[in-house]
Amino acid sequence: MQLKDKRILVIGGTGTIGKSIVQHLLKEKPKLIRILSRDEFKQQQMKSELRNNDELKFIIGDVREYDSLYTAMQDIDYVLHLAAMKQVDTCEDNPLQAVRTNIEGTKNVINAALRQNVKKVVFTSSDKAISPTNTYGATKLIAEKMISSAQRNKGEGQTVFATVRFGNVMGSRGSVIPLFKDRIIKDRKITITDMNMTRFMMTLNQATTLTIKALKQAKGGEVFVLKMPVIKLGDLTEVLMQEICQKNGINPADVDIEIIGIRPGEKEYEELMTFEESKAAWELPDMYVIQGEANMKKLYGEGRKARVGSYSSMNQKPLTRENLRKLLQEAGLLS
Repeated sequence: MQLKDKRILVIGGTGTIGKSIVQHLLKEKPKLIRILSRDEFKQQQMKSELRNNDELKFIIGDVREYDSLYTAMQDIDYVLHLAAMKQVDTCEDNPLQAVRTNIEGTKNVINAALRQNVKKVVFTSSDKAISPTNTYGATKLIAEKMISSAQRNKGEGQTVFATVRFGNVMGSRGSVIPLFKDRIIKDRKITITDMNMTRFMMTLNQATTLTIKALKQAKGGEVFVLKMPVIKLGDLTEVLMQEICQKNGINPADVDIEIIGIRPGEKEYEELMTFEESKAAWELPDMYVIQGEANMKKLYGEGRKARVGSYSSMNQKPLTRENLRKLLQEAGLLS
């Protein structure tokens, strides 16, 4: 599938991942990229960063408002739905607001896409949607189910719906890495929940390219599970301490590490695919594809049936500290 001369809508396109996706999409020479978000200031920043590119059109709107989505999808071929309330603690404190954005917003995206006869909609989900223990994960799980249901129940409509599921993106807004760097330099103190906690973590470029690949490959109803490195929070802390202290002339002994324990809604490890899902999954080199009873060999012949078992950060070998350091350097997060 080619994106050249296509019209694409990126919902939530002024966030870290959204901006990266837009920059990558521009290289494929689409006819138009519309960016819908509710933050006027971030839109102005992005316009300036991308030098007021004529292929970009910015729309102030909110996934909670059906009318703005319906208007934004006029003559659109493909939709990437990235908008969400993402902060675990914020969603815990404001569960109704999380429902309105993550669930009702997704309903609006689905309905507008069907009415405007969009060709494809790709929804970005999270590892926290698997066996959720917090409001954020629960709303993402329901949104995933809504996307799958839309594919099954769309009738004669041409719209293809699919989901991309991934974990933490290094350096994205709200990521622990820039927070740790700031605290080390300014406060000489960082707070850690649990040194043994494990997380799936990938670079912004990895998340971007694989999301666009999923958009191109989606045939209807898939959940694309991106393969991701696993990091141990204690190793991340040690590597950041060494690098940031060395670059800023700080004695590591002067930096206090406070262990505060796991917060409400958090888990010691994350999952990207459950045991049951693995039974219906097909494995490709860089991702798993989950799609019920479909003939996966026919759809994705270059892959193979996935090994049955959950895909969890608990049962994957974490990166060594040296490999973690290299990944952070490649992502430009140690400068």
